[in-house]
Amino acid sequence: SAFEDGVRLDAVYTVEGEDVSPPLTWSAPPAGTKSYSIICDDPDAPSARRPSPEPWVHWVIFNIPVETRELPRGVRQDQH
Repeated sequence: SAFEDGVRLDAVYTVEGEDVSPPLTWSAPPAGTKSYSIICDDPDAPSARRPSPEPWVHWVIFNIPVETRELPRGVRQDQH
């Protein structure tokens, strides 16, 4: 995974870098889980149109098979 608690996300995953999705890994789901959905949400995105930052959804991936435990760096729209 590209995340560490309390550490800023590497710029390669931002518009200042390559603007690609980070690699993600996770452990087994709770019993009864049918699939995963992942939302990349920016809770305080700046905007030239708004006076104060607001939430912004960068991307959503859904219907990820329950057997999946990771997504690679730079997932494309047509991959999942």
